[in-house]
Amino acid sequence: MPAIPALRRTLAVLAVLPLLALAAACGYGSQAVENTEHAIPGAAKVDGLDSVRIGYFGNLTHATALVGRHEGIFQKQLGGTTAKYSAFNAGPSEIEALNSGSIDIGWIGPSPAINGYVKANGKNLRIVSGSASGGVKLVVNPEKIKSLKDVKGKRIATPQLGNTQDVAFLNWAAEQGWKVDAQSGEGDVSVVRSDNKVTPDLYQSGSIDGAWVPEPTASKLVAEGGKVLLDEADLWPDKKFVITNVIVSQSFLKEHPKAVEAVLKASVEANKWINANPEKAKAAANAQLAADTGKALPADVIDQAWPSIRFTDDPLAATLDAQAKHAVAAGLLEQPDLTGIYDLTPLNRVLKAEGAPEADDAGLGVE
Repeated sequence: MPAIPALRRTLAVLAVLPLLALAAACGYGSQAVENTEHAIPGAAKVDGLDSVRIGYFGNLTHATALVGRHEGIFQKQLGGTTAKYSAFNAGPSEIEALNSGSIDIGWIGPSPAINGYVKANGKNLRIVSGSASGGVKLVVNPEKIKSLKDVKGKRIATPQLGNTQDVAFLNWAAEQGWKVDAQSGEGDVSVVRSDNKVTPDLYQSGSIDGAWVPEPTASKLVAEGGKVLLDEADLWPDKKFVITNVIVSQSFLKEHPKAVEAVLKASVEANKWINANPEKAKAAANAQLAADTGKALPADVIDQAWPSIRFTDDPLAATLDAQAKHAVAAGLLEQPDLTGIYDLTPLNRVLKAEGAPEADDAGLGVE
């Protein structure tokens, strides 16, 4: 298994564990690609703003943002305020952009949201909505692993030390009674931390026996001959767990609540359209991916991946709290105080207007 570089290991030891630069749910690099739409001529500006800067990742678990952008839903709600977009490839870079004011609101996974909030002592961001659930699988080489018990002693990839899927796999391995050193990844199972973009190559070369990864990486492995051994959704109540949240800087939320509400109204509308038009939504998401990355997902990959992701406005706050507890149990996070990480007030105004049930913050909302 590739060793963690000495410098990175040293920094990880010296830093307080909650401050680990956790990757987002399924990043593919670190650079943001900026793009701008055009405000609707003659339409009023929301909160008097010239623009709202929106961040997201170029992958399927962020399809709410992909579809909302491709179909012009965000721009429609923002009217005379221009929607500007930054497509990120890693959680830490999006949190850094939010902290620096380069973006105002963004789609991001639970681990970087937790880490960003803890690192800033609860003073930088709020989670204001859910976006997606599921879309994470354990895919294995069927010649080497035929049952869950066969995972013991094998080499399993996760995207990054301490990221959402890494924590989930370590927690699952512990539940099997297996011992794994979280930092080194050594133990009854060898955890190989590998960027999602290279994991299929590692699988193809035989360097790993499987991977606990999000979509579309999981389906890329299936296209290489892998077999889905476990869908993480099966481990959660009602098969639901948060994979993507919507976060906003606290200062932007305070100064421009109408703009935040407009973006959330677009998010709710996008999810509603996705769920009512799955095939069209899948095509729209793939078209935006192609525009952002220069390459659409092959049909066999996106067709396999899409059904496992559930698009929901519910932030599934209790599952985020559980994920934080899993990270603590794995030794990757000190016990965090997540009180105030949520402010669902603007979302619940939108949901109420839609005649939909209000979302719950599991006791972790602003007081």
